[in-house]
Amino acid sequence: FFPNINILPEFNPFLRIGILASGEGSNFNAIAREIHQNKLDAEIKLLIVNNPKCQAIDKAISLNIPYKVIDHRLYSERSDYDNVISCEFKKVNIEGIVMAGWMRIVTDTLINSFPGRIINLHPSILPSYPGTNAIQQALDNGSIITGCSTHYVDINVDSGELIAQAALPIGVNRNKHELTMRIRRLEHKILPMSIALA
Repeated sequence: FFPNINILPEFNPFLRIGILASGEGSNFNAIAREIHQNKLDAEIKLLIVNNPKCQAIDKAISLNIPYKVIDHRLYSERSDYDNVISCEFKKVNIEGIVMAGWMRIVTDTLINSFPGRIINLHPSILPSYPGTNAIQQALDNGSIITGCSTHYVDINVDSGELIAQAALPIGVNRNKHELTMRIRRLEHKILPMSIALA
């Protein structure tokens, strides 16, 4: 389903959110844009990236949004890493976490620190194709439609309660890069909406 953007709740004071990102940062940009355009009543209190080359950093700098690089390779245990993330978010008193292209599986250390307040974006129509390489999985299995989903994060991978989904036909071209770009455009629509709905 694709919720009607006209029925999104408003928040006063604004929602205080933390964002986790790993890659190109396009979904972080989409959230920041919706906030800037007064379409989403939220404030990004902190961006955390695990990759020092994450392109979301440049956007955060340009918008004066605080960010931290916390390299997961410096931690031998996932739970230790998640504990550091949890502590950083708690320092800035966030209300919820948005995983916007976060390429790490989180542990119950983080989940239990923010129970029911972590959401994730995934490039498939869940429950189809959870985990990594979802777009390639859809192509390899001959799916005729795909899309993206937002969901609450629980201890299992991509299994939490759904918030919103958007679908599109794969078409005859079946080019992974082109399909990825089409899905990304849908992601940029449903993720900001899902923050308000969640």
